[in-house]
Amino acid sequence: MKYFSLLPALILAARVIAFPSHASLAGLSEQELDEIIPTLEIREPAQPPGPPEDTSAKLVNDKDHPWKPLRPGDIRGPCPGLNTLASHGYLPRNGVATPAQIINAVQEGFNMDNSVALFATYEAHLMVGNLLTDLLSIGRKTPLTGPDLPPPANIGGLRDASMTRGDAFFGNNDEFNEELFQQFIDYSNRFGGGYYNLTVAAELRFKRIQDSIATNPEFNFVSPRFFAAYGESVAPNNFFVDGRKDDGHLDMDAARGFFQFGRMPDGFFRPNGTKGNAGLDDVVRAHPVQPGRNLGRVNSYTHDPTSADFTTPCLLYENFANKTVTALYPNPKGQLRRAIKANLHFLFLAINRTVGCAEVFPYGRD
Repeated sequence: MKYFSLLPALILAARVIAFPSHASLAGLSEQELDEIIPTLEIREPAQPPGPPEDTSAKLVNDKDHPWKPLRPGDIRGPCPGLNTLASHGYLPRNGVATPAQIINAVQEGFNMDNSVALFATYEAHLMVGNLLTDLLSIGRKTPLTGPDLPPPANIGGLRDASMTRGDAFFGNNDEFNEELFQQFIDYSNRFGGGYYNLTVAAELRFKRIQDSIATNPEFNFVSPRFFAAYGESVAPNNFFVDGRKDDGHLDMDAARGFFQFGRMPDGFFRPNGTKGNAGLDDVVRAHPVQPGRNLGRVNSYTHDPTSADFTTPCLLYENFANKTVTALYPNPKGQLRRAIKANLHFLFLAINRTVGCAEVFPYGRD
């Protein structure tokens, strides 16, 4: 009997010893945090990088950044852009990086606009990064991602209706899905003359939403996924087209390289000038969809009036800070609380620069 009474403590101890430095602390009990935090190498959150001076088109698949195959233990995830940057060495090749490294990498490798890079990075870091070690996995998979965490921390729904990854409801939503890529090719042939362009982006985005409504009873399409899905739709046009032609037309060989293999075409030039979400308004207008979700059964999609949409960008930030983050960290203390507040401020700096919002303080001003 004494042996069995020791099991919970032994399990917790094993979990602490094996806790990865990039794993999120979201959803952990106070006891677990007390055990884990002393084992971490705590870093102060670094100030966000600013925009680079040189934003010209230039060779980025160069001798200093060759593509290399994955090694055992390297992490890759659902984002083809980050996978590509890691496999070319713009990010650590193991797939674990600081927010500053990610921001610098997307700016250097893809000429991503600084405000877009900051918002996307700190949003992800607050959800799935380790805010004390200041590390983030581009793969999202940690031992703590699962049904034992509060709903906002089980973030599979944040990838629903992806163009080349399946919904979390059906299993693995991190890895490349050949069937979905064949749909990507089909729509590029039907609407883009063999290229992926904004017309294809609009039609395929609507198709993927309708597919998830019809097949996924847990389909979740509220913010922040609502915004991210449309951003993903225009990312190939903005970041994966060689900067020497920069016409927004992505060929299928290059698309497969990025989406499946995380590999730039030989001699690839990044875009000329910074890029953000150009073309997003065209995609949204083509087939307007309100944010919402299925209600536990297919074809039950219902508008969620509490979710932000493209007419209320500040609500995206406010809901994320006041609802999503506080659900992940309901009562943080000490260094963890300070790290959360610092990263929330970095997120605010990004959105305030683009649309102008009032800063919110879910954990107080002090």
